[in-house]
Amino acid sequence: MIQNVAVIGAGSWGTALASVLADNGHQVTLWVRNAEQAESINSNHMNEKYLPDAKLSASIVATSDLNAAVTGKPVVLLAVPSHAMRQVCRDLAPMLAQDVLLLHAVKGFELESLKRMSEVMHEELPKSIATRLAVLSGPSHAEEVVRRQPTTVVVASESEDSMLHAQDLLMNGNFRVYTNPDLVGAEIAGALKNIIALGAGMSDGLGFGDNAKAALLTRGLAEISRLGLKLGALPPTFSGLAGIGDLVATCTSKHSRNWRAGFLLGQGKKLDDVLAEIGMVVEGVRTTQAANVIAKREDVEMPITHVLYGILFEGKDPRQGVEQLMGRLKTYEMEYLNPDHK
Repeated sequence: MIQNVAVIGAGSWGTALASVLADNGHQVTLWVRNAEQAESINSNHMNEKYLPDAKLSASIVATSDLNAAVTGKPVVLLAVPSHAMRQVCRDLAPMLAQDVLLLHAVKGFELESLKRMSEVMHEELPKSIATRLAVLSGPSHAEEVVRRQPTTVVVASESEDSMLHAQDLLMNGNFRVYTNPDLVGAEIAGALKNIIALGAGMSDGLGFGDNAKAALLTRGLAEISRLGLKLGALPPTFSGLAGIGDLVATCTSKHSRNWRAGFLLGQGKKLDDVLAEIGMVVEGVRTTQAANVIAKREDVEMPITHVLYGILFEGKDPRQGVEQLMGRLKTYEMEYLNPDHK
């Protein structure tokens, strides 16, 4: 069924998802904060700021008027930075139809509250909407999606109807969509993999090889799963698209802002200079802050996250961080074999 869809957020990911929806025949309204950017998208059918080489469908109409973007729309997809989610939902709440399908594609925690995105949405939106929301996750670089390269993702929700609706909206010959009822796990995996991507980029920036990166991904997945299970996620999610799939893509691709940030840090640049050079939100930085606190609160061991926190916010030298990880006390690889594991 062809539908009118509002995409809130015209960064690279929001624009790429708007393109997928337009390819599927839907009428897409793309909300941007800046009126000049909206005018440019409508005139040139390009998002020159975030995806300068991609031609967009004429059925994508940009606007800086949030109310006009969402009023009467049966589907609203959120693709905003994690730190903006609460305010955007607060603004949207009185505008949304009660039967709207709300889908988000945001990978991070709210730093101040340490809440997942769906938890923030539950606090700011009417219950009838929040209980049916869904999350989109998985290995999906916007630069490839907008060029219609084969991509496979997952939609997670506690509502089967919402999952199936979102799957039907987005799935096509280039963009394959699976469903998963583990919304908690999908959000946690999607957020925490950005921390490990920072580490993978840092490893490359330091000149280390494949052995080091393989270890980072493997042990990184172990600590992502460890915290996820403590917070109520289901184990299979971490071996799926939202888990290992997204982790591999983000840790091995130069499309990844988190990998790029880590690479520049590994080369000796300071965090402020790195963020200024990238010029876009690097979610892994804030997620490292949040996860470091959550791990302490939940009494979960996350050594890679802890070391990266020290590098990002306490002035630890990246090579010292590697020495700290390599010098940890010997232990079991499989934690269930260790009677003392947390």
